[in-house]
Amino acid sequence: MAKVAVIGAGIGGVPMAFELKEILGKTSDVQVVSDSEWFQFVPSNPWVAVNWRTADQVRVHLPGTFAKLKIGFNASGAKRIDPANNVVYLGDGGRLDYDFLVIATGPKLAFDEIEGLGPQAYTNSICDVGHATGASEKWEAFCRDPGPMVVGAVQGASCYGPAYEYAMLAVTELRRRKIRVRVPMTFLTPEPYIGHLGLGGVGDTKGLLESVMRDRDIKWITNAKIDRIAADGVEATEVNEDGSPKKAYKLPSKYTMLIPAFRGVDCLRGEDGKWIEGLTNPRGFVLADKHQRNPKYPNVFSVGVCVAIPPYEATPLAVGMPKTGYMIESMVTATAHNIRDLIAGKGPTHVPSWNAVCLADFGDSGVAFLAIPQIPPRNVNWSGQGYWVHIAKVGFEKYFLRKVRNGSSEPGYERFLLKTIGVERLKRSA
Repeated sequence: MAKVAVIGAGIGGVPMAFELKEILGKTSDVQVVSDSEWFQFVPSNPWVAVNWRTADQVRVHLPGTFAKLKIGFNASGAKRIDPANNVVYLGDGGRLDYDFLVIATGPKLAFDEIEGLGPQAYTNSICDVGHATGASEKWEAFCRDPGPMVVGAVQGASCYGPAYEYAMLAVTELRRRKIRVRVPMTFLTPEPYIGHLGLGGVGDTKGLLESVMRDRDIKWITNAKIDRIAADGVEATEVNEDGSPKKAYKLPSKYTMLIPAFRGVDCLRGEDGKWIEGLTNPRGFVLADKHQRNPKYPNVFSVGVCVAIPPYEATPLAVGMPKTGYMIESMVTATAHNIRDLIAGKGPTHVPSWNAVCLADFGDSGVAFLAIPQIPPRNVNWSGQGYWVHIAKVGFEKYFLRKVRNGSSEPGYERFLLKTIGVERLKRSA
């Protein structure tokens, strides 16, 4: 019997384990390694940070779910992998041998790359539910004594939707508290224009998001390089198209939330501390072919944010390619089928669709976009807005958390979104 190990228990790793168990059969040996016993629904973290959710409302305790499905689970984390010898060295000192490995770790948050960045310094984060909970506590203190606010993403980031979402949610909550007038807000982004999103824009995200930000009195600076963050503000440089400095800014801020750049997790480094040659790119993201399979280690697959995908286009500052949930789900499905075929002695043939579907809730409205495929040119290139986006995201949160609690391998994003947004458009483009 083939043993399949999955490293990571997030939006990629948990559905990966469920789908492998479903497609390989009840007697299959599927093992999951994570550094936490909890699954967290990361898209809900912006809500947590403004106290619209608590951590317990957006996470699921995994041991019981995995035990019910007879999926092995170790929450001590992966200390190091040895793909040449098919071994995962565990955080508790043990080892896990495998026949096939799926890396679904997500990224490491590179707070150390900019002075003053991160919850341990002067900025808040919504990339982790623990960080978002800490941000919510600081948010309450800020609302008692409001002042200027800076929101956005740093150079090299590859996840822009949540930055826009958080800025709009913050405005909605400040207006509800009737203190918006006391909070001038600036949005900083390395994108060459508002709504680029690492995708070259989707539909009219540029005009749409600019209009939304004007309506909410948010100033913005694009091509913005964050130089350093201090307790009282942010220093940034706006650059020209050739990357040369254009204008320097010192922005006062009493509350700052910036999405960091990502890099690979530490278990992808060898004993010498360097990234494992042939497994990752220089940034530590896992190399994968069109079947999600590593070119050097053919029994290693990867799904989710940890996958190496080059930027869509050259930009004055580094702007990474996002990996949305819909895209990750297609990676999971293709990987499960390819592993099944390899176990049966066949070659991999399944290729993920890599479509992008995103719901960004603003509390009193929201923006959705469909990019099919994610990288242009596209068959579908659409964006829209309305209160229905808020309703759809709330509904999807409940759907996905229920799916995780029940150990369901049914399609998440595809099935739900076909029922909620762009139904006919998605059907025509499928």
